[in-house]
Amino acid sequence: MERFIENAMYASRWLLAPIYFGLSLGLLALALKFFQEVIHLLPNVFAMAESELILVLLSLIDMALVGGLLVMVMISGYENFVSQLDIDDNKEKLNWLGTMDSSSLKMKVAASIVAISSIHLLRIFMDAKNVDPQHLMWYVIIHMTFVISAFAMGYLDKVTKH
Repeated sequence: MERFIENAMYASRWLLAPIYFGLSLGLLALALKFFQEVIHLLPNVFAMAESELILVLLSLIDMALVGGLLVMVMISGYENFVSQLDIDDNKEKLNWLGTMDSSSLKMKVAASIVAISSIHLLRIFMDAKNVDPQHLMWYVIIHMTFVISAFAMGYLDKVTKH
């Protein structure tokens, strides 16, 4: 009975595979939204104010960072928790493939969240005259919470490795 339960638990990791595939569909949706923004931007670029252009570009950078985060979580999560990717040697491979354990994945996700939050906060600051100071304060507090959390996770990871 114990062996059956252990085998069933181990096999249940495959329930994560459709979730990781679903992230690839989310990546497709993000790519479509990215190019929708680019197509909307190009005809209007000469009529836009510089600050408005910068806000749109920051939004595109934000989407690129989220896309990278999706790829990292999708591939590393699949490799760490479901099955090793079987990619032919003659195909192009990402240099981090097979090297990112769950601890380093957590650190990369935390760093990505801080970067995404930084871009979002920069967008808010670019339009600070239209933002309620109370909301601005909360944006900064939330961003600093992300920064401190990422730092604490990195510190704890370093301490536990020694």
